[in-house]
Amino acid sequence: MGRLFLMHLEGNAYSCKFCRTHLGLAADIISKNFHSKHGKAYLFNRVVNVTSGINEDRMMMTGLHTVSDIFCVGCGSIVGWKYEAAHEKSQRYKEGKFILERFKVSGPDGSHYWGVTHDAHHGGGSDTDDL
Repeated sequence: MGRLFLMHLEGNAYSCKFCRTHLGLAADIISKNFHSKHGKAYLFNRVVNVTSGINEDRMMMTGLHTVSDIFCVGCGSIVGWKYEAAHEKSQRYKEGKFILERFKVSGPDGSHYWGVTHDAHHGGGSDTDDL
């Protein structure tokens, strides 16, 4: 295994809550109106210090998507997923974008999100709540 080089982000950065590796900037958030099985999730235009898993089709609240899990390069934890392809035309804006699950990351101020509340909506898959 080679040497690990991590990108350090300047500004309001979200980081892995397990190892504090920087993952994305608040300025790169497209939407905070997404949900995962653990609660809130944010759609990012760009993230760093992650690797992608294998592509798989997942049925989500907004339809079928091809996604790959993304892993923190610092500790190997799954921190979200990448939208590789959307099978419905109205969802194609997500292609190439990233979801960071709020439960698995620390906010720019070091805050943690502790999971699903009693009023969170979630179905069989995870996706946006703007149906």
